[in-house]
Amino acid sequence: MSRNDAINHATHYYASGRLRDDLAKLVSYRTESQNPESAPVLHEYLASAIQPRLNAMGFESGIHQNPSTTLSGGPFLLASRIEDESLPTVLTYGHGDVIWGQDNQWQAGLKPFELTEKDDRWFGRGAADNKVQHLINICALESVLSVRGQLGFNVKMVLEMSEEIGSPGLAEMMSMHRDSLTADVLIASDGPRLSATTPTLFMGSRGGLSFDLMVNLRDGAHHSGNWGGLLADPVIVLTQALACITDSRGQLAIPEWRPTSLSSKLSEALKQLPIGSDDGPTIDIHWGEEALTPAERAYGWNSFTIQAIKAGNPESPVNAIAPRAWARCQLRFVVGTNVDDILPSLRRHLDAHGFEKVDIAAVDTGRFNATRLDSDHPWVTYVRDSLKMTTNKDPHILPNLAGSLPNDCFADVLGMPTIWIPHSYLGCNQHAPNEHVLKSICCESMQMMAGLFWDLGCGVTEHT
Repeated sequence: MSRNDAINHATHYYASGRLRDDLAKLVSYRTESQNPESAPVLHEYLASAIQPRLNAMGFESGIHQNPSTTLSGGPFLLASRIEDESLPTVLTYGHGDVIWGQDNQWQAGLKPFELTEKDDRWFGRGAADNKVQHLINICALESVLSVRGQLGFNVKMVLEMSEEIGSPGLAEMMSMHRDSLTADVLIASDGPRLSATTPTLFMGSRGGLSFDLMVNLRDGAHHSGNWGGLLADPVIVLTQALACITDSRGQLAIPEWRPTSLSSKLSEALKQLPIGSDDGPTIDIHWGEEALTPAERAYGWNSFTIQAIKAGNPESPVNAIAPRAWARCQLRFVVGTNVDDILPSLRRHLDAHGFEKVDIAAVDTGRFNATRLDSDHPWVTYVRDSLKMTTNKDPHILPNLAGSLPNDCFADVLGMPTIWIPHSYLGCNQHAPNEHVLKSICCESMQMMAGLFWDLGCGVTEHT
């Protein structure tokens, strides 16, 4: 049996409709980790949809309660198939939880927890993030086993059900099970490709830290005619405080928030990458750090966003000075940023600009630290060559994703190189209504992963 046989087996799995049917079953689980009522479904997804399949492949598996003492998180599934302790060992990861379904906001004819096929798209909540991604990897392992009868390497797997609320308990689980999760490399799938037509590898992610800014000046609102000009307006204070964090084009004004890790080597690597392709919005060229290219801004720099802001009663404004104002903010940060100094440096900056009345509160939703692996790491070369052998395409090599993933739990806690092979694309509408995956990417990803898993069992230079 040959490498091509494994790839053909994976291709048939897709073409026969089995991948679609399997994905439809996974999407039907309403695994909203933000919804406390979904807790039983989170466990059922692992116990009924995933664990029996892994056990049938010869994995030993167990479902573990979340160890987090600060946030209520979903369970974990840890599984392993050890063929020979002397063989290479791959750790893989996925998450079965999703964000809110947003049922009433989907296009007519679409429902978040029913897979719907339209042209080259499969619609459903979690279809892209992350159910099809770990499903493809599991199916590709099955293809290699069906053709060769063995993998030729060891596999360990982590599936969590709380990634969409910040992966509470994941770092603790990795620490608790460090010995049993030891592996040579993490190869997992999440996030989007840079282009729908070209495979992507990324080896880390930007970190993310959310926090609230609040101005609370008094109890109750007061008539704006009687008290305007006499009472400080918390909304004005807050908006001016927010405005001093960046300039008018969003460039960071806090020195400690400006990273020093954007090396010439990294800049050169980023020059080769597309950005803002596929169905995404048009990039605002005149936004962000002026001296940087769009790719450098997204993958090599920090960015500040205001996610929500509220004061008074936006749905029914009245002639009154609001007593308080609130904003939810976030900093996405790259390797080289002192995470422990993000909020203290913000405090110093606001005080220096006269905004002592603005309170800062960290948001306890978990925190992803920034990680990055050099593009010339031997494991990157190995995986890149395998994917190119299968697709005849040079994959895009991205040192770190612009978004955030719990990659630090593997890179830092477990201390292993990490490689992510995304099976989605930028226009997939993850975290929004009408989430979907492209069938064409699913087919190619099945082939890529079957080829990679075949190579891991016999050497990437073996073509047959």
